[in-house]
Amino acid sequence: MFAKLHPTPIAFRSWLGILPGLFFFAALSSAQAQNKTPEPAAEAEQATPAKPTPARRNAGELKPVTITGAAVNETEDRRQSTASKIIVGRDEIERFGDSTMGELLKRLPGVTMPGRPGRGGAPRMRGLGGGYTQILIDGEPAARGFSLDELSPEQIERIEILRAPTAETGARAIAGTINIITRGGYSKKLNDLRVGAGFENGNTEPGFSWTRNDSAGPWIYNLSVSAQQHARKNDSLSETIMENLVTGNVIEQTERTLSTGKHDGMQANARLQWRSEGGDTLVLTPMIVHSEGSSTSSSTLLQNGGIAPYDSSAGSGSSQFTSLRLGSQWTHRLQDGGNWLLRANLSQNDWDNAALRQNFGGAGPSLGISDIQSSQHDINFSLNGKLTKTLAEEHSLVSGIELQTNRRTEVASVLQDGESPLTEFDGNLTASTLRAALFAQDEWSITPQFAAHAGLRWEGIATQGTPSAGTPDVSNRSSVLTPLLHAVWKFDDKGRDQIRASLTRSYRSPNLQDLIARPRISSMFPGRGANDEIHPDRVGNPALMPELASGLDIAMERYLPGSGMLSANLFYRRINNLMRSQSTLETVSWADVPRWVARVQNIGDAITQGIELEAKFRASDLWSDAPRIDVRSNLSLFASRVQSVSAPDNRLSQQPDGTANLGADYRLRDSPLSFGGNLNWTPGYTTRLSDDQRINQGAKLVLDAFVLWAINPSSQLRVSFSNLAARDYVTNNTLDSVNSASQAVRESITSTAPSWPSLQVRLELKL
Repeated sequence: MFAKLHPTPIAFRSWLGILPGLFFFAALSSAQAQNKTPEPAAEAEQATPAKPTPARRNAGELKPVTITGAAVNETEDRRQSTASKIIVGRDEIERFGDSTMGELLKRLPGVTMPGRPGRGGAPRMRGLGGGYTQILIDGEPAARGFSLDELSPEQIERIEILRAPTAETGARAIAGTINIITRGGYSKKLNDLRVGAGFENGNTEPGFSWTRNDSAGPWIYNLSVSAQQHARKNDSLSETIMENLVTGNVIEQTERTLSTGKHDGMQANARLQWRSEGGDTLVLTPMIVHSEGSSTSSSTLLQNGGIAPYDSSAGSGSSQFTSLRLGSQWTHRLQDGGNWLLRANLSQNDWDNAALRQNFGGAGPSLGISDIQSSQHDINFSLNGKLTKTLAEEHSLVSGIELQTNRRTEVASVLQDGESPLTEFDGNLTASTLRAALFAQDEWSITPQFAAHAGLRWEGIATQGTPSAGTPDVSNRSSVLTPLLHAVWKFDDKGRDQIRASLTRSYRSPNLQDLIARPRISSMFPGRGANDEIHPDRVGNPALMPELASGLDIAMERYLPGSGMLSANLFYRRINNLMRSQSTLETVSWADVPRWVARVQNIGDAITQGIELEAKFRASDLWSDAPRIDVRSNLSLFASRVQSVSAPDNRLSQQPDGTANLGADYRLRDSPLSFGGNLNWTPGYTTRLSDDQRINQGAKLVLDAFVLWAINPSSQLRVSFSNLAARDYVTNNTLDSVNSASQAVRESITSTAPSWPSLQVRLELKL
């Protein structure tokens, strides 16, 4: 019977078949480039030709001219920025040869990743949960549901991390902003091909990426294409203890799940840039992302008392995601200085998901078959205008307007034993969101030692939708006015010590799913009977209000010789209207008895604070006799308090006590070999979600290493090791509740998710 549960597999032709063609095309491109007359670099193209110098009668009168200067790098850009900013360039992106963005981001200061060790996920700054970190791609908000792991690190030019919001980048960033900048520019020609494979627990995961840039007349173009295949095990063990605190009766339950998942992904993006003779520029940034996945699972449930809901289960699922995006940007240079910038983006995102599950045995006559199908279609359009103007060589004024619209259509069906328990909710869900923003900011160089950055941003969001045919419309409107102030003071205008301060207001808006959502029935209790509080059904809440946060950041920075630096950053946020999921017992149309239903609600105020320490340097720059070892380390400590929940451990959800990284790399003298490693650590912690519920998260320790062999100037071999100290990831959820007889009960679920070390081998070629 289990074989019948598999949905029709999605047809996905293996991209491995196109590898020979890519090799041929790359080789042909390289040959053509060698036959072409070399073109000057972009900087030379944009420079004004110097006038010929008249010949001197006596060449001996010529005096030598010495030109000195320091190359601008990411550290210097960070030092010169008025707002606190961390910039990660190509050198750091390439250092470990990461195959996913999650592997790369976990080593950055203050960034944590959810889930078991060695796996990617949505990055989170300052330990805060989903929705607190603003994710931008080329300055535009990432589409809902878009995973950064869909992007290959080879497609990324640099990563900008802003710890405090600015009026220009947006205030939906209580924890901070991560801006992913795709490959662009043209300082030198690139024609790079990288082919490799990863190995984890007996599975092989091939992948490749190709990057090419060049110029054609007034056009400069960059092209990046990548594809990868993942096949991973996601086994887990769940142990449940149900204790009746009145009778003393204890029921123990153990469920062991065997699960495998496969994922195929392809990404392509380009940047086309045209520059006029007057200095105007036009940039087009098309992008396509496509991925398909499938999964199978089976489980056995053992229970030592009472009547188990089922004895075993079998399930399968499939998913498909496609994202198409076209970005455009026109910059017009003004004669009196400054420029106009007009940016428009159009994107389409489609999701198709199917999940089948059958529970065998247990109580009741139900066959236990659950069939969930859903298809979502999003259209996004944004239009932004910005004016930048310099006044008196001291003020840099920026003002702008932003408009963004999103329209979603969703078709979903839920069947249990061939019948729909959600008849009134099946059908088409339609929803739309309109966002408008006005902002202005001034960056003022008051003295060579002191600069300030002040901004004001107003943003309004209106959401309206129809959950299904025949149901009334729901709507939600909110607006936020956010003043923002940043300042930096240098102890000496020629020195390398400085202090920063930021006073900001930011917010977190409810997402469309939390506002307007069909009921989702617990897979543990899919019938029309009762469920329990720890396995609730879920619905939306159109009455949600946005969270508002007032923040203070103070940082001390010391810049060392070379590109080294030391920094200490203190932050504080006071959050109003905190949103958190709450469960209540309700009478619902999809069951014959009251069910526990969870919905996100505003529960009050909270405070979060912490310190972030960072140090990076080359040992030989500080001590002349030391080896040329590059050291990178960071330590972040967090604390928070939700005022409506009793202490202790009444922290914000999913925020650990801290996180730390220690890494170093070294290139052997007179040798083509380089090697390095990084240790990432996040301690375990307990979160009290309410007076009756606690969640314990286990500690995570991730050890990565790499070895790089430079075979010749145009090829190198990289071997990367991830999660070398593989550990199980253990979580526990304990809830005090009442049963149908109004007796106090305690339910504790401990989940154990194993992890495995992985190896990646990659050949990197410059064609």
